[in-house]
Amino acid sequence: MPLVARLGSGIPLVARDRELDRLRAALALAGEGTAGAVLLAGDAGVGKTRLVDELAAGAEDTLVLMGRCLDAGETGLPYLPFAEALSSLKDTANRPALAMLLPQLALPAEREPGTEGMIAPSLIPGRRPEQDVGQLQLFDAVLGLLGDLSERRRVLLVVEDLHWADASTRYLLSFLLSRLRSQRLLVVGTYRADDLHRSHPLRPLLSELVRLPAVDRLDLSPFNAADARRFVEALSDDLPEDVVQQVAERSEGNAFFAEELIAVATCDDRSLPSALADVLLSRVERLSPEAQHVIRVASVRGRRVRHDRLREVAGMTDIALDTALRELVQNHLLVVNDDEVYIFRHALVREAVYGDLLPGERVRLHTAYAHHLAQHLDERGAAAALAHHAFQSHDLAQALTASIKASRESERAGAPAESLQHLEKALNLWNAVPAEDRPSDVDESVLLRRASWVAGTAGQPERAVAFGRSAVKALDGQSPEDQAEVLLRLAQALSAVDGNDEEYHEVMTRAWELMRDRDPSPTRARTLAGMAALLRQQRNGTEAREFAEKAIADGEKVGAVGAVADALGTLGLLDDYVDRHEEARINFERAIEIARGVGAVNTELRARYYFGLMYYDSGQLAEAARVYNEAGERAQETGLTWSMFGLEIRILQVLVHYYVGDWDYAAWASEPPGMSVSSTVLARLAAAATHLRVSRGDLAESERMITELRQDWHRDIQIALITGGTGGELALWRGRPELAVERVADALEWTRKLGGPWVLADIRIGAIGITGYADIAAKARRKRDAEAEAQAVEGGRKLAEHVRLTAKHGVPRTGSLGPEGRAWLARAMAEESRLTGAGDPELWQAAVDGFAYGLVFEQAVCRWRLAEALLGADRREEAAEQLRLADEVATRLKAAPLQEVVASCAKRARITLRAEEPVREQIDLFTPRERDVLALVASGRTNREVGEELYISEKTVSVHLSRIMAKLGASRRAEAVAIAYDRGLLE
Repeated sequence: MPLVARLGSGIPLVARDRELDRLRAALALAGEGTAGAVLLAGDAGVGKTRLVDELAAGAEDTLVLMGRCLDAGETGLPYLPFAEALSSLKDTANRPALAMLLPQLALPAEREPGTEGMIAPSLIPGRRPEQDVGQLQLFDAVLGLLGDLSERRRVLLVVEDLHWADASTRYLLSFLLSRLRSQRLLVVGTYRADDLHRSHPLRPLLSELVRLPAVDRLDLSPFNAADARRFVEALSDDLPEDVVQQVAERSEGNAFFAEELIAVATCDDRSLPSALADVLLSRVERLSPEAQHVIRVASVRGRRVRHDRLREVAGMTDIALDTALRELVQNHLLVVNDDEVYIFRHALVREAVYGDLLPGERVRLHTAYAHHLAQHLDERGAAAALAHHAFQSHDLAQALTASIKASRESERAGAPAESLQHLEKALNLWNAVPAEDRPSDVDESVLLRRASWVAGTAGQPERAVAFGRSAVKALDGQSPEDQAEVLLRLAQALSAVDGNDEEYHEVMTRAWELMRDRDPSPTRARTLAGMAALLRQQRNGTEAREFAEKAIADGEKVGAVGAVADALGTLGLLDDYVDRHEEARINFERAIEIARGVGAVNTELRARYYFGLMYYDSGQLAEAARVYNEAGERAQETGLTWSMFGLEIRILQVLVHYYVGDWDYAAWASEPPGMSVSSTVLARLAAAATHLRVSRGDLAESERMITELRQDWHRDIQIALITGGTGGELALWRGRPELAVERVADALEWTRKLGGPWVLADIRIGAIGITGYADIAAKARRKRDAEAEAQAVEGGRKLAEHVRLTAKHGVPRTGSLGPEGRAWLARAMAEESRLTGAGDPELWQAAVDGFAYGLVFEQAVCRWRLAEALLGADRREEAAEQLRLADEVATRLKAAPLQEVVASCAKRARITLRAEEPVREQIDLFTPRERDVLALVASGRTNREVGEELYISEKTVSVHLSRIMAKLGASRRAEAVAIAYDRGLLE
């Protein structure tokens, strides 16, 4: 059997029609403008690559881009599969951020004479942190490029071997898949399912990706016995029948195993080995000594190795090396690409060969690679590879130096996660390397400070704090300026993690003590600005203003313009606090202008955030939306959307647009970047998004999110403040007021433990809790349960008193709750009036008026309650007007729960909601058959009796009941009936 027939498209595609049809269907949808992704999972050698190759080969009028991840042990380049996939494209020059992936686009770096090997000042934490724009610029550039390409022709992007993906590749893949919309793009990712152990870093990513609507998972299972036999027969028609059967059985349905077993079976005097490693190595052992030497040398480098590097390490002449390589390629152990790179045809081959090396042989070859790479450190990725080979060859000093260099390269490439890995390796090696052999241009404190900064930019704030604390412990012997810079770095890290106020104060105070009596300098100016921000946070306005003004004076004297802008932003906050809004506006605008002029993007975003908050707190929501939209665009174009203040801006975009009724914009702003929702960043954004999900009636998904986010309350108080309220609202819309009261109590207790009250949140959450008590009391009245009604009324009264006391004694500014606080207080008092009946129309009118400044949905909810109160007072015409106004808003916003209750109220009162319609029937929550089933169940019928009466099977009745319970959010049939009665869905 000619071996060449087994490679590439020559391998028969047996029993994969179903999987191939699914892939082709996804590709066809992509061509029609519905972007998608398929995660193709299967054991090693099961045929994932073959299936993808078949898809690509048959994809006409399609741009096919393919890249492969490297074995994690090879410490390859971050984003390698994307760099490989995009490297052949010609139209990337207009996206400079792609230079981090494609080095041919990068401009020559400017460097001062004599600074070779030194850490660039802009990369030292505390020097110019505002210049780091993170990896989002690169992510946006890749997404934009793929979108542009897909406008011209359909695009198929294949990323193979995701089980070896580096962290940055995983983040970029997650970012892309979460933004698949109308691009003519299909992304296919393959990975080994059998490699994903419980702690494998790909597992949490996969669990998030499969929830995305555009992502499909396709499991490629091994062949069954019949298909395995067909596969073996298709590969070779000259094997004896007993050998075919034996190969099919021993391969256990794995295509690659079958190929290898066939290769051995065709050789004379070769029996089938008992393990695959023996099979693979037996093929190697048949080679010439020269070829065996070459493949062993290649295995040490990794899955792929360049021709010149292999020649250098193997120590062979060109003729001898070419002969050996030809033998390896002809035996299909290696394949060669157009860049003179040799690649193991299957990773299992490389693993088997590498694992068979003797310990001394392995060390010698790693040493040879390290020696070769040390002569080529100007090559992209050479430092990371050198660090790996030096460590494996036990040259710890060289591994330390190379790890530090690799961390800088990864940081410049927009890969902070990989940079952090290299820094951690360097820190682990630091004490193992003699002092005289360590790099002279850095010390352990600098590495710790850099690790703290990189961890922060990598979205790991807790680790940033840990590294910052370690850096502080190593302050001895440093100058006051350097000590202050370390402390400032820790303070910055602490400010991003909730619950560190006391330590943050201590660290900043310590930095100021170091700088207090020093001459003006950039470090002193930054310390003054930091102290101004701290004092402002502690509501010490007089001292905060003094420090801010000193920071401006020092900063202008020494040219620390970023510190000047930072202090101006603090002055704007102080002016806003005392209602000097015009002065605040001037200071904010100056801070924004100055910070933007010098590229201090973080400082600029801080000023923009608080500028918008000034308008938000004063109830000028249209102006707040304008400022936050501009700020969001600025964050996006600088790659800082998910930085500390970038995130705060995005959250306020969600909230402001939700409040003003621009729910489509709020939905767009609430989309995460695709990273894990367990992080503080994504948990906070998800919490803000629950406002929209609950109000639009996505009740099942809201329940899942709010339940998950309850586990994240410890991360940030804002998560508790938001979801404590939305969780209660969700329970109310689902007809479960008891759960609403429970959730409200949980949230109020949590905030009390953390030093509350948090005035606005406590009033809002309290109002929702009073609503729950009022609904419980109403339910008890319908059941004539006087004891339950009395308990509910008492609970509601106590909560209402808590809200009143909070509003009276807890306000941050004397006598000023702000428009939102006053509106929620009016709502709470109106809800209290419902504890004993339909409610007080005057109090509900006050609530409607309170939300009139811009919270359109909350005002519509209050109009519905006002209508109920007016109906209770027999003021039908006024009630009809309020119901129509509420219905208009609910319909425009597609707020399904509010639509439903308004329609139900109108139906019971015989009110026509729209002039062009007859008396409006209830929203079609149920089908006619479901209504019949629910009515009979409510009358006490069993499933069998319902089926007999409706002439349907008992099983069909069960299906209808399951759908009814899902729509009502009920877990039992009795609960479904009760909820339907409460909502007016049953007469």
